[in-house]
Amino acid sequence: NSALITVVSTAIICLLGALTAYPLARRTTLGNRVVFSAIVGLIMIPPLSILVPLYSLLNQLGGINTYWGAIVIMVVTQLPLSVFLYAAFMRSLPIAIEEAATVDGASTTQTLFQVVFPMLKPVTATVIILTSVSIWNEYALSVFVLRSPDVRTIAPTISTFVASQGSNLGAAAAAALISVVPVLLAYLVLQRYFIKGMVAGAEK
Repeated sequence: NSALITVVSTAIICLLGALTAYPLARRTTLGNRVVFSAIVGLIMIPPLSILVPLYSLLNQLGGINTYWGAIVIMVVTQLPLSVFLYAAFMRSLPIAIEEAATVDGASTTQTLFQVVFPMLKPVTATVIILTSVSIWNEYALSVFVLRSPDVRTIAPTISTFVASQGSNLGAAAAAALISVVPVLLAYLVLQRYFIKGMVAGAEK
């Protein structure tokens, strides 16, 4: 359950984040600056502060105890950070490359997918690590949205298991360690891009 929700949510966040950040990074109009400032402001809103309206909306739509409901929650809460990171990275990319592609006859869509996207590997690795770790470890939202044991993610499951094994600290520690392994493997695979993506937007 956790793997499915994490993989699908992270893929959607990366795609939507890159598509949203591109016009915000390349067209510095007043409207885009206002939108970007609003997105940055959303990063500072704690997800639990919007739990009640989100829960009510999902309940009306039949999204409680469903994979798609959990994915929507994760995408909504993690997308602003993704847009911020992608926009900061894109501003550090030389626009001359995109201008050259346009001169060669490439459309805006072709330039985005064939020229810009291939250059986003460092920041994409950063977004994947940050969002996947956050989604994988998400407890507070998951425990309300996914109450059925059949769709419950790993964090609430580990919590329930540890509570039931209160006197068996070895089993509790083993369960917690197992939950960390996938995230650790993802970081080891993507670590060479992670630092590049974190600092890429800091200088041109």
